[in-house]
Amino acid sequence: MSRNRRRTRGKTAIGVLLTAIGVLLTAIMLFPVYWMLNVSFTRDQDMRKSPPDLFPVHGTLAGYRTVLDEQLPYLGTSLVVALGTVVLTVALAAPAGYALAKLRPRGGGILSFVLLAAQMIPGIIMAMGFYAIYLGLGLLQSVPGLIVADSTLAVPFAVLIFTAFMSGIPGELIQAARMDGAGALRTFWSVVLPMSRNAVVTVSLFAFLWSWSDFVFAGTLVNGGAHEPITLGIYHYIGNNNQEWNAVMATAVVASLPAAVILVLAQRYVAAGVTAGAVKD
Repeated sequence: MSRNRRRTRGKTAIGVLLTAIGVLLTAIMLFPVYWMLNVSFTRDQDMRKSPPDLFPVHGTLAGYRTVLDEQLPYLGTSLVVALGTVVLTVALAAPAGYALAKLRPRGGGILSFVLLAAQMIPGIIMAMGFYAIYLGLGLLQSVPGLIVADSTLAVPFAVLIFTAFMSGIPGELIQAARMDGAGALRTFWSVVLPMSRNAVVTVSLFAFLWSWSDFVFAGTLVNGGAHEPITLGIYHYIGNNNQEWNAVMATAVVASLPAAVILVLAQRYVAAGVTAGAVKD
């Protein structure tokens, strides 16, 4: 009995130690986020204090007022581009994933390998290719052009996610739909896609985050145009107002909020969508 107690106490102590280590590592990783918040509320005259204030003792909202005055157009462009990227990615990747998972087209394995290899191409190389193409088509400094470019980052990953998820859908359901007279398109739209909600949310989230945080395509394809995303807004803002760090950090905080909120709301579906297809019965 005493041996069992010692073993239980040892496991409890190890659990407490691992929890403490996890909390410490999490605090270290999140400290830059906290410091960004702290600086966003700090007055200009307190910015160079030594040692700096760990809390905004004399907090100010001047940085956030500057964001509302100057950064809203950039945020609006980023929102349009991100939502457009999500729609285009899902529209292209979901049918492709269904075809690879259930229709088994000839050369499907090669296509899957090509999609996997496409994710290894550096973004700057793709950006230069798009620049040459858009220069001839007149799509430089345009929102649709940026949406198409950002989708190229998300579509290969999305097809693989949809393929893995849809492979786990029972074939009996698809056969039953076909026996009822549904064709391949009707089966996909009425049976497969509603059952793939977790995969749709996962793909949409990653497509949104990639587009929202994109700088390479934005800096190459729309830099200097009338419609620039928030990543370029922050980049230009740092260059033009390099002394107003509270405004710079306030812009970063506001730009981070949509992605953070969406990630928190969708995390349950993302966990199910990413692990789909990993375990076979």
